[in-house]
Amino acid sequence: MSILWMVGAFALILTPIIFIHELGHFVSARLFNIRVEEFGLGFPPRAVKLFERNGTIYSLNWIPLGGFVRPAGEDDPSVPGGLAAASKTARFFTLSAGAIANFILAFVVFWFAFIIGPSAVVVEGVQSDSPAMSAGLLQGDVIMEINGQVVENSSILVNEVTENAGEEVELLIRRDGEEMTLNVVPRRPGEYDPAVDGPIGISLGYTTSDRLARGPIDAAAASVRSIGEIIYLTVRAPLMLLEGEITPEQARPVGPVGISQIAGETARYTAATGDWFQLLRITAFISVALGFTNLLPIPALDGGRLLFVLLEAVRGRRIEPEREGMVHLVGMLFLLGLMFLLIIQDITNPIIQ
Repeated sequence: MSILWMVGAFALILTPIIFIHELGHFVSARLFNIRVEEFGLGFPPRAVKLFERNGTIYSLNWIPLGGFVRPAGEDDPSVPGGLAAASKTARFFTLSAGAIANFILAFVVFWFAFIIGPSAVVVEGVQSDSPAMSAGLLQGDVIMEINGQVVENSSILVNEVTENAGEEVELLIRRDGEEMTLNVVPRRPGEYDPAVDGPIGISLGYTTSDRLARGPIDAAAASVRSIGEIIYLTVRAPLMLLEGEITPEQARPVGPVGISQIAGETARYTAATGDWFQLLRITAFISVALGFTNLLPIPALDGGRLLFVLLEAVRGRRIEPEREGMVHLVGMLFLLGLMFLLIIQDITNPIIQ
Protein backbone atom coordinates (compact mmCIF):
# COMPACT_ATOMS: atom_id res chain seq x y z
CA MET A 1 0.00 0.00 0.00
CA SER A 2 1.18 3.52 -0.79
CA ILE A 3 2.31 5.30 2.36
CA LEU A 4 0.51 8.38 1.05
CA TRP A 5 -2.84 6.62 1.47
CA MET A 6 -1.90 5.63 5.01
CA VAL A 7 -0.80 9.14 5.96
CA GLY A 8 -3.83 10.67 4.30
CA ALA A 9 -6.20 8.27 6.04
CA PHE A 10 -4.56 8.96 9.39
CA ALA A 11 -4.94 12.70 8.90
CA LEU A 12 -8.53 12.59 7.62
CA ILE A 13 -9.92 9.77 9.79
CA LEU A 14 -7.88 9.03 12.90
CA THR A 15 -6.93 12.60 13.78
CA PRO A 16 -10.56 13.86 13.91
CA ILE A 17 -11.64 10.79 15.91
CA ILE A 18 -8.92 11.41 18.52
CA PHE A 19 -9.76 15.12 18.56
CA ILE A 20 -13.45 14.40 19.20
CA HIS A 21 -12.44 12.11 22.07
CA GLU A 22 -10.39 14.85 23.72
CA LEU A 23 -13.07 17.43 23.01
CA GLY A 24 -15.50 15.27 24.99
CA HIS A 25 -13.18 15.40 28.00
CA PHE A 26 -12.75 19.14 27.60
CA VAL A 27 -16.47 19.98 27.34
CA SER A 28 -17.32 17.78 30.34
CA ALA A 29 -14.53 19.33 32.44
CA ARG A 30 -15.80 22.82 31.70
CA LEU A 31 -19.40 21.81 32.49
CA PHE A 32 -18.27 20.61 35.94
CA ASN A 33 -16.08 23.69 36.49
CA ILE A 34 -12.88 21.66 36.40
CA ARG A 35 -9.99 23.94 35.50
CA VAL A 36 -8.25 23.03 32.24
CA GLU A 37 -4.70 24.29 31.87
CA GLU A 38 -4.37 23.56 28.17
CA PHE A 39 -6.42 22.27 25.25
CA GLY A 40 -4.18 21.50 22.31
CA LEU A 41 -4.64 20.62 18.67
CA GLY A 42 -2.07 17.92 17.97
CA PHE A 43 0.46 16.57 20.48
CA PRO A 44 3.42 18.51 21.97
CA PRO A 45 5.89 19.97 21.41
CA ARG A 46 3.90 23.17 21.10
CA ALA A 47 4.15 25.01 17.80
CA VAL A 48 2.24 28.13 18.78
CA LYS A 49 0.01 29.42 21.54
CA LEU A 50 -3.20 30.43 19.78
CA PHE A 51 -4.84 32.32 22.64
CA GLU A 52 -5.74 32.05 26.32
CA ARG A 53 -9.27 32.26 27.73
CA ASN A 54 -10.61 31.68 31.23
CA GLY A 55 -7.25 30.34 32.35
CA THR A 56 -7.02 27.79 29.52
CA ILE A 57 -4.27 27.91 26.91
CA TYR A 58 -5.39 26.92 23.41
CA SER A 59 -2.40 25.70 21.43
CA LEU A 60 -1.36 24.26 18.10
CA ASN A 61 1.21 21.46 18.39
CA TRP A 62 3.65 19.82 16.03
CA ILE A 63 2.57 16.15 16.17
CA PRO A 64 -0.76 15.78 14.24
CA LEU A 65 -2.40 13.21 16.51
CA GLY A 66 -5.78 14.73 17.24
CA GLY A 67 -5.42 16.71 20.42
CA PHE A 68 -5.05 16.59 24.19
CA VAL A 69 -6.58 18.04 27.35
CA ARG A 70 -4.43 18.91 30.35
CA PRO A 71 -6.68 19.36 33.39
CA ALA A 72 -5.26 20.99 36.47
CA GLY A 73 -4.42 18.61 39.32
CA GLU A 74 -5.10 15.44 37.34
CA ASP A 75 -3.56 13.27 40.08
CA ASP A 76 -3.29 15.77 42.93
CA PRO A 77 -6.47 16.39 44.97
CA SER A 78 -4.77 19.29 46.77
CA VAL A 79 -4.99 21.48 43.63
CA PRO A 80 -8.11 23.68 43.91
CA GLY A 81 -10.46 23.34 40.96
CA GLY A 82 -8.47 20.42 39.57
CA LEU A 83 -9.71 17.08 38.32
CA ALA A 84 -8.62 15.03 41.31
CA ALA A 85 -10.24 17.55 43.69
CA ALA A 86 -13.60 17.36 41.90
CA SER A 87 -16.53 15.27 43.13
CA LYS A 88 -16.81 11.60 42.22
CA THR A 89 -19.68 12.43 39.86
CA ALA A 90 -17.68 15.13 38.10
CA ARG A 91 -14.65 12.88 37.73
CA PHE A 92 -16.74 9.94 36.52
CA PHE A 93 -18.45 11.89 33.75
CA THR A 94 -15.33 13.81 32.74
CA LEU A 95 -13.29 10.62 32.45
CA SER A 96 -16.02 8.81 30.49
CA ALA A 97 -16.89 11.79 28.27
CA GLY A 98 -14.20 10.97 25.71
CA ALA A 99 -15.67 7.54 25.02
CA ILE A 100 -19.20 8.97 25.01
CA ALA A 101 -18.10 11.52 22.40
CA ASN A 102 -16.69 8.69 20.27
CA PHE A 103 -19.95 6.75 20.50
CA ILE A 104 -21.94 9.85 19.52
CA LEU A 105 -19.61 10.45 16.57
CA ALA A 106 -19.96 6.81 15.50
CA PHE A 107 -23.76 7.03 15.67
CA VAL A 108 -23.82 10.16 13.48
CA VAL A 109 -21.38 8.71 10.93
CA PHE A 110 -23.19 5.35 10.82
CA TRP A 111 -26.52 7.17 10.45
CA PHE A 112 -25.26 9.20 7.52
CA ALA A 113 -23.72 6.10 5.93
CA PHE A 114 -26.99 4.17 6.12
CA ILE A 115 -28.89 7.20 4.79
CA ILE A 116 -26.82 7.33 1.60
CA GLY A 117 -26.42 3.55 1.42
CA PRO A 118 -23.57 1.60 -0.20
CA SER A 119 -22.99 1.41 -3.91
CA ALA A 120 -24.64 -1.65 -5.38
CA VAL A 121 -22.66 -4.59 -6.78
CA VAL A 122 -23.38 -5.02 -10.49
CA VAL A 123 -22.57 -7.85 -12.91
CA GLU A 124 -20.17 -6.47 -15.52
CA GLY A 125 -19.64 -9.73 -17.40
CA VAL A 126 -20.79 -13.36 -17.50
CA GLN A 127 -18.48 -16.19 -18.58
CA SER A 128 -19.84 -18.62 -21.14
CA ASP A 129 -20.67 -22.13 -19.86
CA SER A 130 -20.57 -20.87 -16.27
CA PRO A 131 -22.99 -21.43 -13.38
CA ALA A 132 -23.99 -17.77 -13.68
CA MET A 133 -24.98 -18.20 -17.32
CA SER A 134 -26.91 -21.38 -16.50
CA ALA A 135 -28.76 -19.54 -13.73
CA GLY A 136 -29.73 -16.72 -16.09
CA LEU A 137 -27.54 -13.88 -14.78
CA LEU A 138 -27.00 -11.09 -17.29
CA GLN A 139 -24.63 -8.19 -17.66
CA GLY A 140 -26.06 -5.18 -15.80
CA ASP A 141 -27.89 -7.22 -13.14
CA VAL A 142 -27.61 -5.58 -9.73
CA ILE A 143 -27.02 -8.16 -6.98
CA MET A 144 -29.04 -7.07 -3.95
CA GLU A 145 -28.83 -10.09 -1.62
CA ILE A 146 -27.29 -13.53 -1.41
CA ASN A 147 -28.99 -16.11 0.81
CA GLY A 148 -30.89 -13.26 2.47
CA GLN A 149 -27.74 -11.27 3.26
CA VAL A 150 -27.51 -7.73 1.86
CA VAL A 151 -24.60 -7.48 -0.58
CA GLU A 152 -23.04 -4.22 0.63
CA ASN A 153 -19.76 -4.97 -1.11
CA SER A 154 -18.22 -7.58 -3.37
CA SER A 155 -16.45 -9.32 -0.46
CA ILE A 156 -19.80 -10.44 0.98
CA LEU A 157 -20.74 -12.03 -2.35
CA VAL A 158 -17.33 -13.64 -2.87
CA ASN A 159 -17.20 -15.08 0.66
CA GLU A 160 -20.70 -16.50 0.45
CA VAL A 161 -20.22 -18.25 -2.90
CA THR A 162 -16.83 -19.58 -1.80
CA GLU A 163 -18.22 -20.99 1.46
CA ASN A 164 -21.13 -22.63 -0.39
CA ALA A 165 -19.17 -24.27 -3.19
CA GLY A 166 -21.21 -27.10 -4.68
CA GLU A 167 -24.38 -25.94 -2.93
CA GLU A 168 -27.21 -23.82 -4.30
CA VAL A 169 -27.28 -20.17 -3.27
CA GLU A 170 -30.14 -17.75 -3.76
CA LEU A 171 -29.51 -14.37 -5.37
CA LEU A 172 -31.92 -11.45 -5.22
CA ILE A 173 -31.19 -9.25 -8.22
CA ARG A 174 -32.66 -6.15 -9.80
CA ARG A 175 -32.98 -6.03 -13.59
CA ASP A 176 -34.52 -3.11 -15.45
CA GLY A 177 -36.12 -1.84 -12.25
CA GLU A 178 -37.67 -5.18 -11.28
CA GLU A 179 -36.51 -7.59 -8.59
CA MET A 180 -36.25 -11.33 -9.16
CA THR A 181 -34.70 -14.37 -7.51
CA LEU A 182 -32.17 -16.64 -9.21
CA ASN A 183 -30.51 -19.80 -7.91
CA VAL A 184 -26.92 -20.64 -8.76
CA VAL A 185 -24.54 -23.43 -7.71
CA PRO A 186 -20.94 -22.19 -7.21
CA ARG A 187 -18.23 -24.47 -8.56
CA ARG A 188 -15.86 -26.26 -6.25
CA PRO A 189 -12.09 -25.59 -6.25
CA GLY A 190 -10.51 -27.46 -9.15
CA GLU A 191 -13.59 -27.04 -11.35
CA TYR A 192 -12.43 -23.64 -12.61
CA ASP A 193 -9.23 -21.66 -13.13
CA PRO A 194 -9.08 -19.03 -10.34
CA ALA A 195 -6.56 -17.01 -12.37
CA VAL A 196 -9.19 -16.16 -14.99
CA ASP A 197 -12.52 -17.08 -13.45
CA GLY A 198 -14.48 -17.37 -10.21
CA PRO A 199 -16.82 -19.90 -8.57
CA ILE A 200 -19.88 -18.68 -10.50
CA GLY A 201 -18.18 -17.06 -13.47
CA ILE A 202 -18.92 -13.33 -13.30
CA SER A 203 -16.94 -10.11 -13.16
CA LEU A 204 -18.17 -7.43 -10.81
CA GLY A 205 -18.38 -3.67 -10.66
CA TYR A 206 -20.27 -1.01 -8.74
CA THR A 207 -23.13 1.29 -9.56
CA THR A 208 -25.02 3.97 -7.65
CA SER A 209 -28.34 2.71 -6.33
CA ASP A 210 -31.16 3.75 -3.94
CA ARG A 211 -32.37 0.27 -3.04
CA LEU A 212 -29.86 -0.11 -0.32
CA ALA A 213 -30.39 3.35 1.19
CA ARG A 214 -32.48 3.63 4.38
CA GLY A 215 -34.88 6.14 5.82
CA PRO A 216 -33.85 8.28 8.83
CA ILE A 217 -35.57 6.07 11.42
CA ASP A 218 -34.25 2.80 9.98
CA ALA A 219 -30.80 4.35 9.65
CA ALA A 220 -30.84 5.40 13.32
CA ALA A 221 -31.86 1.90 14.42
CA ALA A 222 -29.17 0.35 12.21
CA SER A 223 -26.60 2.72 13.71
CA VAL A 224 -27.43 1.63 17.25
CA ARG A 225 -27.32 -2.04 16.22
CA SER A 226 -23.96 -1.57 14.51
CA ILE A 227 -22.40 0.03 17.60
CA GLY A 228 -23.78 -2.76 19.78
CA GLU A 229 -22.48 -5.44 17.41
CA ILE A 230 -18.98 -3.96 17.39
CA ILE A 231 -18.84 -3.89 21.19
CA TYR A 232 -20.33 -7.40 21.46
CA LEU A 233 -17.88 -8.90 18.97
CA THR A 234 -14.95 -7.14 20.66
CA VAL A 235 -15.89 -8.60 24.04
CA ARG A 236 -16.57 -12.05 22.59
CA ALA A 237 -13.46 -12.19 20.37
CA PRO A 238 -11.28 -14.12 22.90
CA LEU A 239 -13.95 -16.80 23.29
CA MET A 240 -14.45 -16.97 19.51
CA LEU A 241 -10.71 -17.51 19.15
CA LEU A 242 -10.67 -20.31 21.72
CA GLU A 243 -13.66 -22.00 20.07
CA GLY A 244 -12.09 -21.75 16.62
CA GLU A 245 -14.73 -19.42 15.20
CA ILE A 246 -12.01 -16.98 14.14
CA THR A 247 -8.33 -17.42 13.38
CA PRO A 248 -5.45 -15.82 15.34
CA GLU A 249 -4.84 -13.58 12.32
CA GLN A 250 -8.43 -12.34 12.42
CA ALA A 251 -8.17 -11.72 16.18
CA ARG A 252 -4.80 -9.98 16.10
CA PRO A 253 -4.70 -6.57 17.78
CA VAL A 254 -3.53 -3.67 15.65
CA GLY A 255 -1.83 -0.41 16.48
CA PRO A 256 -1.99 3.00 14.80
CA VAL A 257 -0.01 1.74 11.80
CA GLY A 258 -2.38 -1.18 11.23
CA ILE A 259 -5.43 1.04 11.65
CA SER A 260 -3.93 3.48 9.14
CA GLN A 261 -3.38 0.58 6.72
CA ILE A 262 -7.03 -0.44 6.95
CA ALA A 263 -8.27 3.13 6.68
CA GLY A 264 -5.90 3.84 3.79
CA GLU A 265 -7.07 0.80 1.83
CA THR A 266 -10.68 1.78 2.42
CA ALA A 267 -9.96 5.35 1.31
CA ARG A 268 -8.34 4.05 -1.86
CA TYR A 269 -11.36 1.83 -2.50
CA THR A 270 -13.68 4.82 -2.04
CA ALA A 271 -11.62 6.89 -4.45
CA ALA A 272 -11.79 4.11 -7.05
CA THR A 273 -15.49 3.28 -6.72
CA GLY A 274 -17.10 6.44 -5.35
CA ASP A 275 -18.64 4.29 -2.59
CA TRP A 276 -18.51 6.54 0.48
CA PHE A 277 -20.43 4.02 2.56
CA GLN A 278 -17.38 1.86 3.23
CA LEU A 279 -15.19 4.80 4.30
CA LEU A 280 -17.89 6.16 6.59
CA ARG A 281 -18.44 2.71 8.09
CA ILE A 282 -14.76 2.15 8.87
CA THR A 283 -14.60 5.63 10.39
CA ALA A 284 -17.51 4.83 12.70
CA PHE A 285 -15.99 1.43 13.52
CA ILE A 286 -12.67 3.01 14.56
CA SER A 287 -14.48 5.60 16.66
CA VAL A 288 -16.39 2.86 18.54
CA ALA A 289 -13.22 0.82 18.99
CA LEU A 290 -11.31 3.81 20.39
CA GLY A 291 -14.10 4.73 22.78
CA PHE A 292 -14.63 1.17 24.02
CA THR A 293 -10.90 0.46 24.40
CA ASN A 294 -10.47 3.58 26.53
CA LEU A 295 -13.20 2.32 28.89
CA LEU A 296 -11.34 -0.92 29.62
CA PRO A 297 -10.19 -1.06 33.28
CA ILE A 298 -6.52 -0.75 32.35
CA PRO A 299 -4.30 1.63 34.36
CA ALA A 300 -3.51 4.91 32.57
CA LEU A 301 -6.57 4.57 30.33
CA ASP A 302 -9.81 6.39 31.11
CA GLY A 303 -11.30 3.08 32.23
CA GLY A 304 -8.46 2.53 34.68
CA ARG A 305 -9.05 5.94 36.25
CA LEU A 306 -12.79 5.28 36.32
CA LEU A 307 -12.08 2.07 38.24
CA PHE A 308 -10.38 4.08 40.99
CA VAL A 309 -13.41 6.40 41.17
CA LEU A 310 -15.71 3.38 41.56
CA LEU A 311 -13.42 1.85 44.21
CA GLU A 312 -13.54 5.15 46.08
CA ALA A 313 -17.35 5.09 45.97
CA VAL A 314 -17.43 1.53 47.35
CA ARG A 315 -14.75 2.05 50.03
CA GLY A 316 -16.03 5.43 51.10
CA ARG A 317 -12.55 6.95 50.83
CA ARG A 318 -10.11 7.42 48.01
CA ILE A 319 -6.93 5.46 47.48
CA GLU A 320 -3.81 7.46 48.25
CA PRO A 321 -2.92 9.63 45.22
CA GLU A 322 0.69 8.44 45.33
CA ARG A 323 -0.36 4.79 44.99
CA GLU A 324 -2.87 5.55 42.24
CA GLY A 325 -0.28 7.61 40.37
CA MET A 326 2.21 4.74 40.57
CA VAL A 327 -0.36 2.29 39.20
CA HIS A 328 -1.10 4.59 36.26
CA LEU A 329 2.63 5.08 35.63
CA VAL A 330 3.18 1.32 35.43
CA GLY A 331 0.13 1.03 33.20
CA MET A 332 1.45 3.75 30.90
CA LEU A 333 4.81 2.01 30.58
CA PHE A 334 3.02 -1.25 29.76
CA LEU A 335 0.84 0.45 27.13
CA LEU A 336 3.82 2.17 25.54
CA GLY A 337 5.63 -1.17 25.32
CA LEU A 338 2.57 -2.84 23.84
CA MET A 339 2.14 -0.01 21.35
CA PHE A 340 5.77 -0.38 20.27
CA LEU A 341 5.30 -4.12 19.68
CA LEU A 342 2.09 -3.54 17.72
CA ILE A 343 3.77 -0.95 15.53
CA ILE A 344 6.62 -3.37 14.79
CA GLN A 345 4.09 -6.12 14.02
CA ASP A 346 2.06 -3.89 11.68
CA ILE A 347 5.20 -2.85 9.80
CA THR A 348 6.78 -6.30 9.47
CA ASN A 349 3.48 -8.14 8.93
CA PRO A 350 1.08 -5.63 7.36
CA ILE A 351 -2.59 -6.36 7.93
CA ILE A 352 -3.18 -5.23 4.34
CA GLN A 353 -0.80 -7.18 2.10
